[in-house]
Amino acid sequence: MLILVLGSIMTTFDMTVVNVAINRLSQDFDAPLATVQWVATGYSLALGAMIPATAWATGRFGGTRLYLTAIGLFTAGSVLAGAAWSIESLIAFRVLQGLGGGMIMPVGMTILLRAAAPDRLGRMMSTMGLAVLVGPLAGPVLGGWLVDEVSWRWMFFINLPIGAVVIVLAARLFPRDTPATRRPLDVPGLLMLSPGLATLIYGVTTGGERHDFGSTGVLLPLGIGALLVTGFVGRALTARNPLIDLGLFRDRSFAAATGTLVLFAAGYFGSMILLPLYYQVVRGESATMAGLLGITGALASGTAMQIAGRLTDKFAPGRVVLTGITTAAAGFALFTGALAADTPYWVLMAALAVIGAGGGTTMMPTMTAATRGLSHDQAPAASTTVNLINTMAGAVGTAVISVLLTNAMAGRVSGPAASAGGLGAHISDEAAPALADAFQHTYGWALTLVALAVVPALFLPRRSAEHAHG
Repeated sequence: MLILVLGSIMTTFDMTVVNVAINRLSQDFDAPLATVQWVATGYSLALGAMIPATAWATGRFGGTRLYLTAIGLFTAGSVLAGAAWSIESLIAFRVLQGLGGGMIMPVGMTILLRAAAPDRLGRMMSTMGLAVLVGPLAGPVLGGWLVDEVSWRWMFFINLPIGAVVIVLAARLFPRDTPATRRPLDVPGLLMLSPGLATLIYGVTTGGERHDFGSTGVLLPLGIGALLVTGFVGRALTARNPLIDLGLFRDRSFAAATGTLVLFAAGYFGSMILLPLYYQVVRGESATMAGLLGITGALASGTAMQIAGRLTDKFAPGRVVLTGITTAAAGFALFTGALAADTPYWVLMAALAVIGAGGGTTMMPTMTAATRGLSHDQAPAASTTVNLINTMAGAVGTAVISVLLTNAMAGRVSGPAASAGGLGAHISDEAAPALADAFQHTYGWALTLVALAVVPALFLPRRSAEHAHG
């Protein structure tokens, strides 16, 4: 478990750490922000494109072997990114990172599902989930410090010793790959789903970057992506060996859990882009301080996750998840209601702790509910699908939330503060209340998404693991 957590921390850290270095990269490479943004977007595109093929590759090459390959590819991409000599080379090496990173979490979950006993699965999933929730919150803190005090290159070089330790320990301690039923790779499905997802993510991120989802440059990739994904669904329903087994959604627990993940991840992870921007734009804090002010959420989520994992092994997942969603929604309501230009930090940090506690009680128990009870052969497809949905929902939520924020700012403030490029500009004291109101309005949308997750969560299992397997 500790090996899997170390490996997952690298990927979750890298998904957020670059955001605090965008301005520094723009200066060092003398590149416009629209170009530098692809350092983050290219990574996300590669990450999403690799996830669908993971289930087939696990059966073809074995979980342990594939995990070692993924960690090696990610680590090599990290070192090359740290040594990049131009913005183009940095973007290319970030894509290489994403190709390895996209396999790490789903393959790790498959290894875990095969090794853990059903009555300990919740505890194991909660331990692995530390990387999922804590990484995005801790990333900006460490990343901001490295950018301010050392060098942006060390945001990538730091993965080298971690990756080396993971490879050595995994090679020695992970179970040997056992022969598995090998299915032929669904090449048509792969050629439709991976490019379709990548094109959809491109359309969403481009729309978020331009703050306009109505232009041809955004609608065209969204349309192409939607057609490809629709074609994949038709293929998956008729192919003998589909890339992803859509039959999993016939299982009520799996369908309810994935529906819960879509809504909750979109609101929860999508809102993470708002917090550092609020502290920097409205309150004038540095990137490092903005990250530090989010620590209460990280600590609360990590603590709650450990408790929730043990509760999921004893009580019905549906009850644990509903408690988590309700707690997170209450935290969002407290935070949104209190948000202003002069709100005391202790008030916001207390509300963040409630949000983090709700997130830690929701995410991994929901994933446990999705995968518990499935057969050994279904584990790779299930873990791949769950991670794919989680990644896509978070990416789409982030893009949509950023567009909502920009529109809210434009409707309340005029001048550079209302534009995407004006986020880092000096904000007058007179404009701060209006900007705070824009953030409050946008947080309301995140609260709505999180609260709506209650609906599919009502259909999660009401029986405990002991009753289900007794």
